[in-house]
Amino acid sequence: MASVLDDSPLPDISDRLESPPPIPFLDSGSATMTTDPSSNNSTSDNSVTPVNTGHNSPLEEDAQATPTLRRRKISRKSKKTGEKKADVEEDVTEDKTAVTSSKKGNSKKDAGKGRGSGFERMKERIRSPLMSSLKLDDLREHISKNVEIKFAPLHIPPHRRFQTAAVALWALLLPICLFFFFLFMSFPPTWVVLIPYLIWIQFDRAPDHGGRPKHWARGSSIWKYFAQYYPCSIVKVCCQSRNSGKNCNYADPSLQEADLPADRPYLFGYHPHGIIGMGAFATFATEGTNFSQLFPGIKPHLLTLESNFKMPFYRDLLLFHGVSSVSKPSCANILAQGPGSAITIVIGGAAESLSAHPGTADLTLKKRFGFIKMAIREGADLVPVFSFGENDIYEQLANAKGSIVYKVQKRFQKIFGFTLPLFYGRGLFNYNYGLMPFRHPIVSVIGKPISVTRDPNPSHEVVQKTQKLYIEELMRIWDRYKDVYARNRTKELTLVE
Repeated sequence: MASVLDDSPLPDISDRLESPPPIPFLDSGSATMTTDPSSNNSTSDNSVTPVNTGHNSPLEEDAQATPTLRRRKISRKSKKTGEKKADVEEDVTEDKTAVTSSKKGNSKKDAGKGRGSGFERMKERIRSPLMSSLKLDDLREHISKNVEIKFAPLHIPPHRRFQTAAVALWALLLPICLFFFFLFMSFPPTWVVLIPYLIWIQFDRAPDHGGRPKHWARGSSIWKYFAQYYPCSIVKVCCQSRNSGKNCNYADPSLQEADLPADRPYLFGYHPHGIIGMGAFATFATEGTNFSQLFPGIKPHLLTLESNFKMPFYRDLLLFHGVSSVSKPSCANILAQGPGSAITIVIGGAAESLSAHPGTADLTLKKRFGFIKMAIREGADLVPVFSFGENDIYEQLANAKGSIVYKVQKRFQKIFGFTLPLFYGRGLFNYNYGLMPFRHPIVSVIGKPISVTRDPNPSHEVVQKTQKLYIEELMRIWDRYKDVYARNRTKELTLVE
């Protein structure tokens, strides 16, 4: 080693300083950079060879980390920028989709409006005259605007619950009987009884001879609740007996009608028919209105269609209440049983039920001569009965005479013998909708008897004269009691047929 004080000349290194050393290229994938020492030409290409020694100096690590972080930041920014661009593109796409969908929606709405208007026009063309005459649109609008469903409160006295149950039982009695009949028929062991029963029905003559009235059936407490539901009541004389001077406790002694002695037969003419004739059943088929106490010695028989006695089980329940057929032989057989026997005929029949609208009293009576002839032939006194409120327990859809609905109902009546009024009432648990009758008083006024002379072959003049007397007595009842029991009437009593 030469001393620092050595005067020997220093080696010439000018050739090494002429060209600057190459700047090493830093690569993120290499740890150190080296240059080729054999390259002395400044213009020659410098080859850079990365060498990974595995041990980096602190400076090299700093130099290497700096560009790496930059690239990561740039990549993150670019990534975020890309996300932002993507978001913008998605927003634009959504906007375009929304515009497209809105255009499609508008076009669909326009098309729907076109189709809807076309559909409405088609409905107008093919609208049924029957449905139009029902005025269902007006009814629906009236119900939706003016009527709300009024549910019955939970806390109601038990007796009112029993009243509703009794009316529901009577309304559903026929379906219940048919249900049990078919239920028993589904069990072959019961055929041993049911088949002879069905054969016996065809030969049973009880419906033509007054039925099989039972006191326990007519006087059942069920019918007390049934009559109290509306309620049903009877107006007759104040029972001031001419012989004994006995008085009966009635609220209004001025409302008196003639007494009916039990020394002759009677034919009661019941008006109006109403939808079902609830008042007729309560008054003449049960003891719900205490008929036997008011008219002792008289045995009433309510008459109905003969087809009702073809229903298994149901017929027997009717017979237990003294209900009989309305056929001519049945009327003659019952009236021939002697003094005190009585029949009740709902004179208007099914035809009059089509005129049963609340507040009205349109009677079918002008051309009804059959019951007049029957009374004269059998020597039975005629007793007109008018029940105020019978038409008010149901609402019926409009069916003016001459309308399509009226014609269809009359055609149905001609084919099957009865008709189907389009009616509605209340429900079991609400006061607005259902098939249960409304609670409205039914007051049956028993008129004065019209005495007739027995004649097996009455002339037409005698029949017309007797009918005139009958109508006069019926009008007298109406005029005397209409302001008491028909205050909310919309028209006067009218004889439509």
